[in-house]
Amino acid sequence: MKKKFPDFKTDDEAEAFVEAADLSEYDFSGMVPMRFELKRKDTSISLRLPEELLDAVRINAKRVGIPYQRFMRLAIERAVKPSKHPQHTDGSTTTRDQQL
Repeated sequence: MKKKFPDFKTDDEAEAFVEAADLSEYDFSGMVPMRFELKRKDTSISLRLPEELLDAVRINAKRVGIPYQRFMRLAIERAVKPSKHPQHTDGSTTTRDQQL
């Protein structure tokens, strides 16, 4: 039977554990992936949204387990990320062959 991971109070405790422990002895089934944000966020904005939209954002953010402002930022990042198939405002895509 695999061991349960201990709880750590500091990053130093966690680092010391990882350095010394044989991680193959531990149960990873309860682990939850985490996304760390390393880019500095130095600009804030004010945005007016319909209440229903903000409620939907909060519900979806809670469902995936992240704060709603991070959820909105990720959605914006996805929307502006270059893609192989451009997306129109109606959600449809046009391939190069369809354009010709």
